[in-house]
Amino acid sequence: MPPVHRLPLPLAPGLPLTALAPMQDVTDLRFMSVIAHYGSPDYFFTEYFRVYANSGLHKNILRSITENATDRPVFAQLIGESIPDLVRVAGELSQYPIAGIDLNLGCPAPRIYRKNVGGGLLRDPDKIDHMLGELRKAVAGRLTVKMRLGFDDTANFDRILDLINRHNIDLLSLHGRTVKEMYHSDVHYDLIAHAVQRVQCPVFANGNVTSAFAAAAVLAQTRAAGVMIGRAAIRNPWIFHQTRQHLSGQPVSTIALPAVRGYIERLRCATAMPSIPERARVNHMKMYLNYIGQGVDVTGAFLSEMRHAHTEAELFGACDRHLLGETNRSQPNQTFAIEPYPGLAARPNREPTHVLKAC
Repeated sequence: MPPVHRLPLPLAPGLPLTALAPMQDVTDLRFMSVIAHYGSPDYFFTEYFRVYANSGLHKNILRSITENATDRPVFAQLIGESIPDLVRVAGELSQYPIAGIDLNLGCPAPRIYRKNVGGGLLRDPDKIDHMLGELRKAVAGRLTVKMRLGFDDTANFDRILDLINRHNIDLLSLHGRTVKEMYHSDVHYDLIAHAVQRVQCPVFANGNVTSAFAAAAVLAQTRAAGVMIGRAAIRNPWIFHQTRQHLSGQPVSTIALPAVRGYIERLRCATAMPSIPERARVNHMKMYLNYIGQGVDVTGAFLSEMRHAHTEAELFGACDRHLLGETNRSQPNQTFAIEPYPGLAARPNREPTHVLKAC
């Protein structure tokens, strides 16, 4: 039986699969519901449950499992290095309606890998061997792994791929960069293709899947079973629907800028926290708008104005002017760009508070 049959049923049988990548402080219940409104992926993955001695199940992350109304399977992601505690928490999570347990071996944030968790574990294949062995014995359902190509280099890559086989992992989501490459280098799709050939489970290709057309190109190059999309889904929540359209031979929907303003408003309503100060709410919305703005105008005028906003009135006023108002009507093409405009950075160096923690 083909290995893809080890996974939950997809939305469109016969097409490659899609998944929303887990992103810390983003992919919670509220964001999943927003994405589902515009077209769900086949699978969701939670933010990671941080596992350590006496750790419990984070209530807000657990809500993305227990209160999820998207009707799509949700995998619960763990990060940690204490094997007994990983086994314990995996057992606790298995009592909930999850599609499987996902182990994070790829988070590139220095504050994470310095604790020898996430991507830091890629330096220690022996520890990974022990960890996967114990989890495989403890998890009766699906056990999946999200990882990168290595830490500093790919010296351990094949050995870890062989551990994926040895422990009968059900899905490998592979970001095609090392930990130290962060998000700065090209994605090594050739090494994802190598993994597809070497492992016995389905592989999801992750990294710079920026559009439906990029997804098709990555799938053609890697022969992966599917794609995992993170930051591009913040910019364009229609991306999963568009990808299914393109892969099935249909025209890809174009999105008008006023529809993007509607998406921003839906995000605002879904994520609003009136109890926190206005400036914190503004900064939280800027985290999303830094990505959305990459497809609004080629000059980056919206990004510039949005980043200078200090109040909600200033921030959403900029959204109205560029997506609904005179600035919008002065543009010859009032559609949202299918790919990010070249040269528009979503993570400006001067705005560290808006940098997304993606794992």
